Amino acid sequence: MKLLKRKIDKYLLDWINNPKRKPLIVKGARQIGKTESIRAFGEANYESVIEINFVLQKKFRAIFNDGYEVETIIKNISLLEPSWRFIPNRTLIFFDELQKCPDCATSLKSFCQDKRYDVICSGSMMGIYYEEIESNAVGFKDDFDMFSMDFEEFLWAKGYQPEQIEDMYHHMVELKPFSQLELDTIMNVFRDYMSLGGMPEVVKMYIDNCHFGGTLELQRQLLKDYEEDITKYARQTDKAKLLAVYNHISTFLAKDNKKYQVTKIAKGARNREYVGAVDWLKEAGVINVCYCLNNVELPLRGNYNADYYKLYYHDTGLLIASLDEEAQEDLRANKNFGTYKGAIYENIVGEMLRKSGYEQLYFYKHENPALEMDFFVRDANSLVPVEVKAKDNATASLNNLIKWESYPDVKYGIKLGYKNIGWNGHFYTFPYFLTFLLKRFLKERLNPEP
Repeated sequence: MKLLKRKIDKYLLDWINNPKRKPLIVKGARQIGKTESIRAFGEANYESVIEINFVLQKKFRAIFNDGYEVETIIKNISLLEPSWRFIPNRTLIFFDELQKCPDCATSLKSFCQDKRYDVICSGSMMGIYYEEIESNAVGFKDDFDMFSMDFEEFLWAKGYQPEQIEDMYHHMVELKPFSQLELDTIMNVFRDYMSLGGMPEVVKMYIDNCHFGGTLELQRQLLKDYEEDITKYARQTDKAKLLAVYNHISTFLAKDNKKYQVTKIAKGARNREYVGAVDWLKEAGVINVCYCLNNVELPLRGNYNADYYKLYYHDTGLLIASLDEEAQEDLRANKNFGTYKGAIYENIVGEMLRKSGYEQLYFYKHENPALEMDFFVRDANSLVPVEVKAKDNATASLNNLIKWESYPDVKYGIKLGYKNIGWNGHFYTFPYFLTFLLKRFLKERLNPEP
């Protein structure tokens, strides 16, 4: 069975070739392909792979009871499975479902200092606060945040080659518009990606069958699995709040301002009572949180209102799967993604920004003067507003942020839509699908003008 090419593949090869490598923790939402990628890497690069799943193999949770020294842990594992081979410098120990055995994290210091065995841990982080693991293993581990498949990985799955993707980037840098054939073709692939999302099982079904049949049912099952996991891993007192937040995301994205309002999901609820629920879902990789800036200025960190935010699904395919039957029919039959008050395009852009390396998302909304901006990113010297247009209408807020002297940190902007590449002296125009290259573009460009 052919595996889907993932970006973690290169990261793991770089990791094994680093003589100073430390034990690795791969984090991310459930069912995004962590286990499959790590297992394939281990089988290809080690003589012996010891894989322990703390959910399916509960007996192994006791291997740390006698201490955290490597010899003690290896001895206890061998008592439970005497046939396993521990070959120094040629063995990978893969601890899966770390969230069910957080004591495992304490052992990483010993493995890091011992250096005879490589260790990779994986977990969804559901039901565990990563700070606890961080404090146990600080300085003795590496981290990799994994997501569902991004658009570049989806292009790989469709058969596109690296040089074709690099050509897209050169179009951006050179401000060279795509031909109509290029624009329409890639946009159609992008619409498929929005419908499917990046959950590997869904993408593989689509690639193998060459049609969408069965994918919606699979997406809806994934949504149910997430709900079950929330119920399984959350503290008893938090379950109702977590499910209330999770199940109302698509409802609030349908509103004009898309703001998440706790008072609308529970009578008399206060925002501070639900902050923990939002943080839990964010840490588990289930949602992306976009905070409203206090002021349109640098720096971004610390310059936001923690009580005013939008919530997005971590995978846009799951957002679409959460919609009602009528919306489903419209989207799949007519590819009418501009409905739902632009929420689908916002969700996919937020998702692509997160997957391309932006750790936090920001937006801005102000009543007087009336200003609203979907996202903000930055380059080395300036704050960059990013407007997501579901329709080709006016860009008053984007123009005002660039032109008004009261926003000196804003030198230029970016408009995303079903538009070709362009520059009008104030902002760049890019088609939606180039969002995955935006961080690279802003980092490598030397001047705000062509």
